[in-house]
Amino acid sequence: MEFSIALIQLAGTVALLLWGTHMVQSGMQRAFGPRLRSLLGSALRNRFTALAAGTGVTAALQSSTATGLMATGFAADGLVGLVPGLAVMLGAGIGSTLIVQLLSFDVELLAPALVLIGFVMFRRDGSPQVHDLGRVFIGLGLMLLALHQLIIIMRPYEHAPLFQILLGAVSNVPLLDLILAALLTWAVHSSVAVVLLVVSLSVNGVVPPEAAFAFVLGANLGTAVNPLLEGAAGREPAARRLPLGNLLARIAGALLVLSVLGPLVPLITALDPGRAVADFHTLFNLALALVMLPLLGPYAWLLRRLLPDSAQPVDPSRPLYLDKAAKATPAIALGGAAREALRLADVLEEMLHGARDALAKGDKRLIAETKRLDDVLDRLNAAIKAYLTSIDPDELSDEDHTRLNEILVFATNMEQAGDIVERNLLPHAAKRLKRGLAFSKDGQAELTGLVDQLIANLRTAASLLMTGDRRAARLLADEKVAFRRAEAAATEAHFLRLRARRLDTAQTSAMHLDLLRDLKQVNSHLVAAAAYPVLERSGELLPSRLAGRAAAPR
Repeated sequence: MEFSIALIQLAGTVALLLWGTHMVQSGMQRAFGPRLRSLLGSALRNRFTALAAGTGVTAALQSSTATGLMATGFAADGLVGLVPGLAVMLGAGIGSTLIVQLLSFDVELLAPALVLIGFVMFRRDGSPQVHDLGRVFIGLGLMLLALHQLIIIMRPYEHAPLFQILLGAVSNVPLLDLILAALLTWAVHSSVAVVLLVVSLSVNGVVPPEAAFAFVLGANLGTAVNPLLEGAAGREPAARRLPLGNLLARIAGALLVLSVLGPLVPLITALDPGRAVADFHTLFNLALALVMLPLLGPYAWLLRRLLPDSAQPVDPSRPLYLDKAAKATPAIALGGAAREALRLADVLEEMLHGARDALAKGDKRLIAETKRLDDVLDRLNAAIKAYLTSIDPDELSDEDHTRLNEILVFATNMEQAGDIVERNLLPHAAKRLKRGLAFSKDGQAELTGLVDQLIANLRTAASLLMTGDRRAARLLADEKVAFRRAEAAATEAHFLRLRARRLDTAQTSAMHLDLLRDLKQVNSHLVAAAAYPVLERSGELLPSRLAGRAAAPR
């Protein structure tokens, strides 16, 4: 019974440590996530700035996994070279050691003060950033409390016979320790929490130094598994170069150090036995960076040979940027969803080009190919909706909720605009081809001009989704009025041609008027997709454009 209670206390304390780590990570991601992502992206010019950026971003986020996912996404999208990307991964390993070094000091007395400060900041109704930093302080306090509680729980069992037998078995198989720690780190997504747990157990003599060092090596491997399994999952082989290269480098380093672990243990423990595990964690990552940094060029060449660019065409309906692992980091998840939504705009533009050419040339094959693109729109839109609605709403700030809704509105309107092209514009083109009809020269020019105007507005809408610029939003909203006037002018010109009894106009009259109406509906969806959300957020969108009624006579 006593052992069961102790086991529950131990599990609860470890859970508290993990939760504290999660609060620190989520608080930093909410407060500085977009800025840190921008910093990381701008620093990927060469291996040295990339190493420094990886260290700094990971130290702030306290999650080498989050940094690894960012770098993996950049590399998979072709935004960063393989060499700087590998340098970021090395820097992420160094950055993860900083909080371990800090918390390995005897600072548990600060825990109540940190929780109190965090609580006061969290309860403030002012700046959202202060609110998020309050989460960070609370998380740090909980981590310290958990580590202190862990010491209290384990102290009575340090000299228990059964425990000593178990420790003897563990300490004799360092490779097993490494594998267990790697699996645990992969499961909890936090090498910081695992290493801190090992530090606490080692300081109290629960785990011998050699086994503790093996556990640390395993934690460094486990944190490199997540970007490979989750960040690059479902991508082309070339997209897996960066996370696989990081994992292979860490496996080689861990096995090399494991082979000489016996002689290393007395050397490191002699310096400061109480901080030996934290120091070993830092030294391993520093040594790995120093060894690998000069070799990144040939190493990247080898990875390209192992994982060459795929010659197979990519399924256009398969999402490219919706990383499941990124959902724990709203700033990254929303950025990926926005990039995926831009693909909807690209597909819709291709459909508009196809519809324009089909209306002008009457190519049956072109009509069929353009029609199939609507299936791509439908599947991408469904994937984006499923991804965004699966994000934990408790992890989203008010700004995140607004951004999520903007992406959903954009995706929905892109899909609905595609439906109009597929169900209305293309059937008219097919009907014209089947009946051997032709629009008048003036009528064809009007339709082509309106489609070109739609394509220009679509590009503006796509740009507006990423920038959120109010001036661009007003310009796009004004295009709704301009397009309505162009549609009215085209309709009036069509009626003038009918009055002139032009045969080519009379034969296609109903079709021409339907197309003008359908094009105007497509433009309405483009404006609603990007302009209205921005104007509504800035308070510049009126609830109605109807003129106010005059007062009724008494």
